[in-house]
Amino acid sequence: MTSRTTAEWQAADARHFLHPFTDFKDLAKKGSRIIKKAENIYLWDSEGHKILDAMSGLWCVNMGYGQQPLIDAAAQQMKELPFYNAFFQTSTTPAIELAEVLAEVAPPHFQHVFFTSSGSEGNDTVVRMVRRYWDVLGQPNRQVIIGRINGYHGSTMAGASLGGMSGMHAQGGLPIPDITHIDQPHWYELGGSQSRDEFGITAARWLEDKILAVGPDRVAAFIGEPVQGAGGVIVPPATYWPEIQRICDKYGILLVSDEVICGFGRTGNWFGCETMGSKPDLMTFAKGVTSGYIPLGGVMVGERIAKVLIEQGGEFNHGFTYSGHPTACAVALANIRLMREQDVVRKVREELGPHLAQRFAELAKHPLVGEVQTCGMMGAVQLVKDKATRKAFDSALEVGMVCRTHCFNNGLIMRAVGDRMIVAPPLVMTVAQIDEMADLIQKVLDLTLAELNQRGWL
Repeated sequence: MTSRTTAEWQAADARHFLHPFTDFKDLAKKGSRIIKKAENIYLWDSEGHKILDAMSGLWCVNMGYGQQPLIDAAAQQMKELPFYNAFFQTSTTPAIELAEVLAEVAPPHFQHVFFTSSGSEGNDTVVRMVRRYWDVLGQPNRQVIIGRINGYHGSTMAGASLGGMSGMHAQGGLPIPDITHIDQPHWYELGGSQSRDEFGITAARWLEDKILAVGPDRVAAFIGEPVQGAGGVIVPPATYWPEIQRICDKYGILLVSDEVICGFGRTGNWFGCETMGSKPDLMTFAKGVTSGYIPLGGVMVGERIAKVLIEQGGEFNHGFTYSGHPTACAVALANIRLMREQDVVRKVREELGPHLAQRFAELAKHPLVGEVQTCGMMGAVQLVKDKATRKAFDSALEVGMVCRTHCFNNGLIMRAVGDRMIVAPPLVMTVAQIDEMADLIQKVLDLTLAELNQRGWL
């Protein structure tokens, strides 16, 4: 690889590379952080700084960096058959084998999979498949899909429409027709004087209100993440998903679980819907299926839908060049095999997740912290101006970004969603590494508190 200084890399980056979700002018002025290598849960930048990656890349490097079995699987498959498509009555052995393995680890009613290259493509597929299902059943008027405000389902036209991010909707004339939203089950922000369990029922019944407002004969599906990830690791009350399930069953609408972040062990089960107690008809996945080593996504299709689409026949006019990409599927197979060998899902559920919850409970004592939430190996720390009243900081102050700067300056990658600081670290962390991460977070909170006091913001 070309040897350049950090400044030279940054200049070349600014000249040619347009980054996702970025103010291009602002980034060109500041310069990118150049990541050069990684091992286990750590990264090193071009200046040689070691950084603990508490976000698993982008919620995806579940098995950590440098896993030789995944590297070997990609190399071997590339030698044998680097690519072939799944069009024209053709298949490849890695895609078939991965479909079998996914049917083994998913809840029993999922025996079919449609492959994509990303979660965004998976959620576009959901829109097409849901509407195709109702059309085949002779109910083409069932077009409306309900999502949630502050939910995230990708940045393609349909994925961004399903999500409830107002900033994304403001660019590009979104959402597309027949997609609407209800509010999120965020107790700390919206729960008022209700208990968490009471609020969970209230928030779920917003779905029933929306179904009745739209018309039950027009609603096709409801989509939600088991735990809202990019929205701030918002863990819903325990009462929420069972009530959502009851409402979907009552009106016969499809339930879609977006498992792009929550799937493959993140919550302590193979899929987040198992943790939350729902039985969806479709599950979108990506990220953790290959631990991010190579792009792969898809949709697990429940038997309710698969039976209709297969038995009724007719072409499903949807797909991608890379659907079932053999090299990506080979890496996914190696990744799932490694997860099983290392008993990762059980460890997250019984050992690592509980320890993360314990350490985050200690962080809740900090003067800046209004609440903490964890679920498996994901966690959130809500920064507030006043703990007693849940009073937030003025959003214009961007306190979360102040905190994030201290994270980067102290060897920690932690994401800021407004003033909510979140982590989703690799699932292969040790207890000692969780302690290392928690100690860094404590240090960063102290530095943030000192800076806010210095600025007179408290």
